[in-house]
Amino acid sequence: MAEAHQAVGFQFTVRPDGVDLKLSQEVIKNIYLSGVTAWKKRAIQFKNGVLAGVYPASPSSWLIVVIAMMSSLYIRIDPSLGMIDAIKENLPHRDYMSVQTRAVLSAILFATGLWLFLIYLLRYTLKALLSYHGWIFESHGKMSTSTKVWLSLVKMFSGRRPLLYSFQASLPRLPVPSVDDTIHRYLESVRPLLDSKQFNQMEILANDFKNSKAAQLQRYLILKSWWATNYVSDWWEEYIYLRGRSPIMVNSNFYIMDLLYVTPTHRQAARAGNVVHAMLQYRRKLERGEHAPLRAVGTVPMCSTQMERMFNTTRIPGIETDIVQHLTDRKHLIVYHKGRFFQLWLYTGGRHLLPSELETQFQRILNDTSEPQQGELKLAALTAGNRVPWARTRIKYFSQGVNKVSLDAIESASFFLTLDDEPQGYDPAKTRSLDSYAKSLLHGKCYDRWFDKSFNLISYPNGKMGINAEHSWADAPIVGHMWEFVLSTDCFHLGYTEEGHCKGDVNKGLPYPTRLQWQIPKECQDTIETSYLLAKQIADDVDFHGCLFTEFGKGLIKKCRTSPDAFIQLALQLAQFRDQGEFCLTYESSMTRMFRDGRTETVRSCTSEAVAFVRAMEDAGATKAQRLALFRKAADKHQNMYRLAMTGSGIDRHLFCLYIMSKYLCVDSPFLEKVLSEPWKLSTSQTPQQQLNLVDINKFPKYVGAGGGFGPVADDGYGVSYIIVGENLITFHISSKFSSPDTDSYRFGQHIWKAMLDIQALFKSGNDKKVVEHAKHAQVENGKKHI
Repeated sequence: MAEAHQAVGFQFTVRPDGVDLKLSQEVIKNIYLSGVTAWKKRAIQFKNGVLAGVYPASPSSWLIVVIAMMSSLYIRIDPSLGMIDAIKENLPHRDYMSVQTRAVLSAILFATGLWLFLIYLLRYTLKALLSYHGWIFESHGKMSTSTKVWLSLVKMFSGRRPLLYSFQASLPRLPVPSVDDTIHRYLESVRPLLDSKQFNQMEILANDFKNSKAAQLQRYLILKSWWATNYVSDWWEEYIYLRGRSPIMVNSNFYIMDLLYVTPTHRQAARAGNVVHAMLQYRRKLERGEHAPLRAVGTVPMCSTQMERMFNTTRIPGIETDIVQHLTDRKHLIVYHKGRFFQLWLYTGGRHLLPSELETQFQRILNDTSEPQQGELKLAALTAGNRVPWARTRIKYFSQGVNKVSLDAIESASFFLTLDDEPQGYDPAKTRSLDSYAKSLLHGKCYDRWFDKSFNLISYPNGKMGINAEHSWADAPIVGHMWEFVLSTDCFHLGYTEEGHCKGDVNKGLPYPTRLQWQIPKECQDTIETSYLLAKQIADDVDFHGCLFTEFGKGLIKKCRTSPDAFIQLALQLAQFRDQGEFCLTYESSMTRMFRDGRTETVRSCTSEAVAFVRAMEDAGATKAQRLALFRKAADKHQNMYRLAMTGSGIDRHLFCLYIMSKYLCVDSPFLEKVLSEPWKLSTSQTPQQQLNLVDINKFPKYVGAGGGFGPVADDGYGVSYIIVGENLITFHISSKFSSPDTDSYRFGQHIWKAMLDIQALFKSGNDKKVVEHAKHAQVENGKKHI
């Protein structure tokens, strides 16, 4: 009962001679410190909000302009061209002011107006500069004079020391491509996948749409692009994610793994303590907007909007559509362990809990031997099943009483932590250990992750960690940004004692984590069990294979004078053809965050050039020179498609928005219906690495992440996520379904491995052989340095 007494701030007793009031000094002190911290936080947020609001100018520049205008009063020069005098004559209550007061006030008002005008002029100049994308289409390593001038101007207008949201008002809007360009690119993308008769039919549908209904839909879409900050993102979030009624576990959520080779400590509570503390540090900087904005090529800013909903965010189920609920200033965490839910406060005395304090709290939960309440063990399976039953159950059984209080605690928590009871992680001595690790992160036991939370942090008994993230609020690079910060802070700033505990003194005076209380009737338990059985069926059907490709990496590929992403995508096309004996519609995710509120665009990787290259690789009569020439042509085509997608000239988001607009206007389009119903049998994505460059992986080659992955998109297809790790490693995360007789993730991984080696072998002839040997020598020397 010690924690209960500590929670009492004051006690009073009524006596015949008056009231005896006793105050707890410790609690009053904590309340005072919490208040001071809250006001400091508001002050810092206000200051940073002002700094971001006037960027690329600064508040001090206002003072400079005011002083310049005030000086003009004494040297009898009027830079305002009479506007100061006009303001002076129209000031309210001017009869009560002296002549000098009116002159000073008029000068200040004019200076403020001029200062605001200059801010908007700088912003729109920067926005115009950022609307230029010619630089991205130039050959790697070559830069034209015009691009050099443009880069210099961008740097000049970008100001100094920008905050996270400083560039938001200067980012250009995502442009709406022309219908002609989009349809032309679409027909070009499907040409290698259709026979002549099918292609002619598609061409007729496309031309009929272009000549009849497209103009009306395009006009409305352009109108939306003028009004909204981004004509795609809101519809993408709603119709692709939130309106989906099928389970989000496996089908939507994705995962991110821990460090591949290093485990800083094998104590579960200690590792969780450091990682959670690092997350709180990240959140504090995020709330204050103090993270540096990400920039392409170190100069071009990218949109940071998605980061706003990283913490205190939950997807709330609905009958027809879900909503994303984002709250602010939430100070607790929900921890799940062996069927019990615990609420843990993350602050004490106006500060974050220290790593050692968090370790103590987590160890208390691990040591707790209480049993789950009735219906509590598999409660989270509701978030893993179909959305409609979960929405109805939530309304019926969780809208009042202790169930509502406990559910509110979960949905308002900073994030969700699972203290798992089965060790996971990559172990070279164990066959397919990476596969088991991935499946654990992706779906777990189907009831030990709250899949609706923005992200779940999973902690394993051997000290490994991982993340399962809900997809609607943000894309993988956003979570990856946070995860890189957390891992580097954990390993290189916080550290551990020799015994593997968190550093710092142990505070045993903290109140114990509290159990959430539930009253779950039999009918609700039946619904939970139904959701669990459905989720388990989905989870058991996931065929996963993790592949660590160590033969060569980015270093050698770049020495071959080609893009690593194009190299891998062509290897995937070759692997797909060898695995299935046919080509298929291929999805590669590309970011559009150089535009305001931008998210992703699709790169259709299965091009005619890629098909020609693959056929040449399978043609015994083709020479190496022919294959290499076709490879370079296909790689150049892929790079151009990727650049078009990044710069707002993609295919699929435009067609998607035209389709949504057609539904709003009740316009039937067989062409759009056909396009939107095409299955993506091969869905791919590259996980970004080293977004923050907090760790020098050349100096610390073992401190690299394994990336992450996602479930298969098509029932008879593959999902492939890959990460280019440093110079010498590429990891592949391959998923498919056991229920499909045509797919096998392990087999596909072997095809990828062989395809990578076969393509690399093309460069072992003529001058390219020297390039490869030089790259291999560099890798060997680099490895010696690491050793």
